[in-house]
Amino acid sequence: MHLSALYRYPLKSAIAEPLQTSAIEPLGLAGDRRWMLVDETTGRFLTQRAEAHMSQLGAAHLEDGLRLSAPGLTSLFVPTPTPDAALRGVTIWRDTLRVPDAGDEAAAWVSSFIGKPARLVQVPAERARLTEAGYGLDTDKVGFADGFPLLLIGQASLDDLSARVGRELEMLRFRPNLVVSGSQAFAEDGWKRIRIGEVEFRVVKPCSRCILTTIDPQTGMRSDDREPLATLKTYRQVEGDVMFGQNLVSDGAGRLDVGMPVTVID
Repeated sequence: MHLSALYRYPLKSAIAEPLQTSAIEPLGLAGDRRWMLVDETTGRFLTQRAEAHMSQLGAAHLEDGLRLSAPGLTSLFVPTPTPDAALRGVTIWRDTLRVPDAGDEAAAWVSSFIGKPARLVQVPAERARLTEAGYGLDTDKVGFADGFPLLLIGQASLDDLSARVGRELEMLRFRPNLVVSGSQAFAEDGWKRIRIGEVEFRVVKPCSRCILTTIDPQTGMRSDDREPLATLKTYRQVEGDVMFGQNLVSDGAGRLDVGMPVTVID
């Protein structure tokens, strides 16, 4: 087995960045989901679930900030907020926290794209959330990813699903960080610990899927037949949740490169 693809999502729910190499930090891949859009009034997070056109929003991770791009808009560089930047109260799922706001110029740009007043926020490591209770360690943390720092999917699992749906599905519908090739379909369901290169990971929880998987990552359009979610419900439903992929937490820092061997420890 080997690591066949790496993806980073600098801005939550925006376009993925394919990578050949990446540092691994306590919050996952370096620069992954450290930025997020929120409703200006409520502070609640915005994603493709309600704003499907965010699939067309580009966000490039830079050492000193983020570069935003979108059809019809001039690209904008947004510097990483300084430690003394104004804090904004935000809500992501059941978590509330205060994080640096990226400023009014960025807010005007993202509001123009979204079509309503919005703000861009960033999470430094010292303000990260705890991962979902009941899984992993009490000290595990996550930035703006839904619940855990990393998501892994086996290529064979996607191939199995594509065959059942009757058409080839894009891996990016499922927004993984790590793709593993050379395993059996859904082999990842039975893994507890793995090693990629020199970095070890704990497999802490299956990933439950939602309507976002029905959005074509190229066009931003939802599928009329509700695929692949409809097919997943026929054979991957557990207590009402549809499972596809596994959430991971890394034990220690290091570096990942596409092509690295993947070893199941437990």
